[in-house]
Amino acid sequence: MGKATGFLEYERESAQAQSPRERIGHFHEFHTPLAEDKQKRQAARCMECGVPFCQYGEAVAGMTSGCPLHNLIPEWNDLLYRGNLKEAFFRLRKTSSFPEFTSRVCPALCEKACTCGLNGEAVSTKENEYTITEYGYANGLMKPHIPQNRTAKKIAVIGSGPAGLAVADRLNFRGHSVTVYEKSDRIGGLLMYGIPNMKLEKSVIKRRTDIMEQEGIVFVTGAEVGASVEAADLKEQYDAIVLACGAGNPRDIAAKGRDAKGIHFAVDFLTSTTKSLLDHGGIDDAVLKRGSYISAKGKDVVVIGGGDTGNDCVGTCMRHGAKSVVQLEMMPKPPEQRRESNPWPEWPLVLKTDYGQEEAADIFGSDPRIYQTTVKEFVKDAKGNLKELIIVSLESKRNEQTGRMEMTEVKDSEQRIPCQLALIAAGFLGPMPYLAKAFELETDGRSNILTEPETHQAVSKPAQQAGGKRNPAPSAGAQSAGIFAAGDSRTGQSLVVKAIADGRACAREVDEYLMGYSNL
Repeated sequence: MGKATGFLEYERESAQAQSPRERIGHFHEFHTPLAEDKQKRQAARCMECGVPFCQYGEAVAGMTSGCPLHNLIPEWNDLLYRGNLKEAFFRLRKTSSFPEFTSRVCPALCEKACTCGLNGEAVSTKENEYTITEYGYANGLMKPHIPQNRTAKKIAVIGSGPAGLAVADRLNFRGHSVTVYEKSDRIGGLLMYGIPNMKLEKSVIKRRTDIMEQEGIVFVTGAEVGASVEAADLKEQYDAIVLACGAGNPRDIAAKGRDAKGIHFAVDFLTSTTKSLLDHGGIDDAVLKRGSYISAKGKDVVVIGGGDTGNDCVGTCMRHGAKSVVQLEMMPKPPEQRRESNPWPEWPLVLKTDYGQEEAADIFGSDPRIYQTTVKEFVKDAKGNLKELIIVSLESKRNEQTGRMEMTEVKDSEQRIPCQLALIAAGFLGPMPYLAKAFELETDGRSNILTEPETHQAVSKPAQQAGGKRNPAPSAGAQSAGIFAAGDSRTGQSLVVKAIADGRACAREVDEYLMGYSNL
């Protein structure tokens, strides 16, 4: 695939990013894609490796290696190289429901498993995907495909994040009638309010959901199932229900002074900024209305937690005009190069410096991250406002009772740092508990919706016996008829690309449940 000697002839070249000082002045995407002829040359680097790990998408040493969607990457790289972007777009769409999302926000698992990366730099697959996708939109290839025949089956999808949209897209394509319920005021879930504009412009989401509406999918916003919408009513109205409500229950920090004013969960902070931009500036106008969002302007900010969400908080704070930004990471600093114990094609456990950290380092002169550190106390002023943090260093020690290695406090390592805004980006504990309760479903040990092994069918809570006693826990086959779960609500917090893949797999199961077979 591609040019047989392309990986020898061409060096990797990537889209040009605006300088940190330039891009923190706005909330728009800040990369300028390569010209089409240059992108074709990048596709020529795909080396016909014979065993394309880029599209494998399964676990190697407990970590995903390659694309979970099993995208036909060598095929559309070859088509891009040869200038046949139309066919490349159709090959991409065979396996990918939303390449306009993944080509912007995916961490490119495909590239981490690229054979070129074994001894050099990987093929720029993510940017190749972006070029193909935007070509499809610009040339009228991405248009509504309205099913010619409709079944009599009705499905409710709870949640409009990447998993919910993938479920809706596939089941509507099959000819079923799909209604998507979203508790927020806009469609997109995590894509809309959990990912900042500079990574994913909200016009990109609307562009796609407008097409889905034209295809016959019904979107209902402001509908919180389990609160404003009764679960019992949905069970009566629909032949199947899919819970794709994400992992929206944020993990808290139990430290002294947690009730101080000025402490917020990361997702609430990010949501407030995006909502202010959309409500007061319009989709394409980066205008924040004072008082309509949680502001970091002029404040010493501490982001507690790493990962993509922590970095997004850092980048957003830079655009607000924060006085300083510090990011606390519990784990040790990763190595800059792969260790011998972490060989290709395993996911590389190496240091990643993302856009927000780059911006903070450029403006403030140093990387904002402090490793092996956590918060011991939130310190309040006389009015109850947060004024500083007491942080402590951590070290890895073996727990004598469990035998597991744990991060524990280093004695006499306390430090005080100024902080008027603390953002908790410590991950999530599954979907909000009321959803499982509303549908009388079991949850697993991580608070996710429990499904039968290797399936997406939700498991019902045991019925109550006379006298208030519960029947024994359900065994395999005791699933809740017609109720399924997909994405983060089933697997726990994960990647957009994995949520899309799980949504597509769930749609096939729902189709088979309704029709007795599936051609999805």
